Amino acid sequence: MSPSTPEASQEPAPISPGGSYTIQTVSVGCKIYARRYNPDTSAPEERLAEILSIRDKPNNPYLRRQASSSAAAAAPAPDLFPPHPELDKYEFFVHWDTFNKRLDEWVPGSRLVLARDLEWPRQKKEKKEKEKVGKKHGGATPPKRVGKMPRGKENTLLRRATLNNALGKGMGKGAADPPSPSPSPSPAPKRSEQEEEEEDEDAEGEPDGDVEMLDADADAEGEADAEGEADAEGEPEDQADAFDIAVAPPVAPPPPLASFSKEAEIEKLRTSGSMTQSVSEIARVKNLNRLSIGRHEVDAWYFSPYPQEYAHLPVLYVCEFCLGYFPSPFMLTRHRKRCTLLCPPGNEIYRHEDLSFFEIDGRKQLTYCRNLSLLSKCFLDHKTLYYDVTPFMYYVMCQRDSTGCHFIGYFSKEKECAENYNVACILTLPQYQRHGYGRLLIEFSYTLSQKEGKLGSPEKPLSDLGLLGYRAYWAEKIVEAVLNAQDEVSVDEIAQTTSITHADVMNTCVPRPRCTTLQLFKHYKGQHVVCLSDAVLERYEKSKAKRKRRIYKEHLQWRPPTFTRDQLRFGW
Repeated sequence: MSPSTPEASQEPAPISPGGSYTIQTVSVGCKIYARRYNPDTSAPEERLAEILSIRDKPNNPYLRRQASSSAAAAAPAPDLFPPHPELDKYEFFVHWDTFNKRLDEWVPGSRLVLARDLEWPRQKKEKKEKEKVGKKHGGATPPKRVGKMPRGKENTLLRRATLNNALGKGMGKGAADPPSPSPSPSPAPKRSEQEEEEEDEDAEGEPDGDVEMLDADADAEGEADAEGEADAEGEPEDQADAFDIAVAPPVAPPPPLASFSKEAEIEKLRTSGSMTQSVSEIARVKNLNRLSIGRHEVDAWYFSPYPQEYAHLPVLYVCEFCLGYFPSPFMLTRHRKRCTLLCPPGNEIYRHEDLSFFEIDGRKQLTYCRNLSLLSKCFLDHKTLYYDVTPFMYYVMCQRDSTGCHFIGYFSKEKECAENYNVACILTLPQYQRHGYGRLLIEFSYTLSQKEGKLGSPEKPLSDLGLLGYRAYWAEKIVEAVLNAQDEVSVDEIAQTTSITHADVMNTCVPRPRCTTLQLFKHYKGQHVVCLSDAVLERYEKSKAKRKRRIYKEHLQWRPPTFTRDQLRFGW
């Protein structure tokens, strides 16, 4: 880590030497060495891990029997990690250092190496500032100023003056005379809901310069108070009774702004798509262990918001046709006797050999699309929109046999997108990865864009596996377009031929530091020319010979869907 990074400027984290702490003192945020099975060396190793969550070991004999029978083949030999009754009372959800997040897992306490150093989490900067402010004021928090609201709460001069005037009158009467029933003091002016909404919008803007600066402790509490009632922020406790004699019923505080709501998700969808970088949604502990889909059983990679009663089951059983989920194989078997679906509930728009693509409208098939989004969230880290599926079209790829159409992967596409994204989320199930199906999904999305006569690009940010897949597809299509051109070819001609946007073409061809893209553009005699090196041509021939499946446009039976204004009113 270079000294210019923020972590280098922070104070070193406190470290406890091995043997000076117990497993009961290990808390969330600590970094400790733990034992894991290394498949490369076929032996256990000790690796640094960060504790993300701690729980008591589930004491359910049925779940233990189910877990032992389902994971007997996948788990390493029991003598590698001998159990310890006292330490195994606790389970720790760890993130392995320098490893991908999808490898996070629950480990028993016996796998923690208590003989090595323990690194405690760094103290937050806000707490240090509060301690400094407390020392300045003699350890006591100074009282808030009466009649003054925190910064950003009162942004209009007239409203602030009116409120301060009303508060001043009420406090003057309440402080001079004891409260009596006959000369009732004038209560604080009751504000309408429209004014409260305007104040909440003003609070998100720039802070008002006329409001005096409060102390650091009050400012730290201002953000939390801004989400509650505004009257409670400017009144001391002993003056509260003078204003509460009005018969207005108490108003419940609004929900915190950090929570997700349907309206907020719809607005976010129309501005930035279905993927988000919200830390509160991404940084969650994985709640599923394994998924059983058809004849395959795979590990879940990330958190997925399945109902709480299905969380932390050893195996969650998913119907491969309707994507319904069940906690036991008996319930899945009973469901399959009643389930009549043998293919996705949509229109089949492509069929070649044993592969088929189905187009599904999220507004017409709510249950199926929500189950599909829940399933895909187990393998996509940045996907957070899983209940509002009406603004999307889903294109599901299946493999046909005598028993039905088996789900392989899918991609979703917004019905109306200002950025011309042709893919919102794309996924190939882990059991079908490294078989060329992901490339087929990408190629099919660009085939639809060519049918529409538009340039398309996937919605950003892409996952690590998605970025690798798209870069390989862009590189092959650009080289193919250059080879098929008889004369000089420009970036615009490459984009129109492949339906790849100009930005994606440039990012693939222009040489960049620490980037292993094509680097086709060379500076020659004062201008940029396209140059295909021998290494690029050799790589293209290898990938072309290795590719066994592709999309044939003549087998596509599809017209671009059109929607009316009423059909595009999502969530109303």
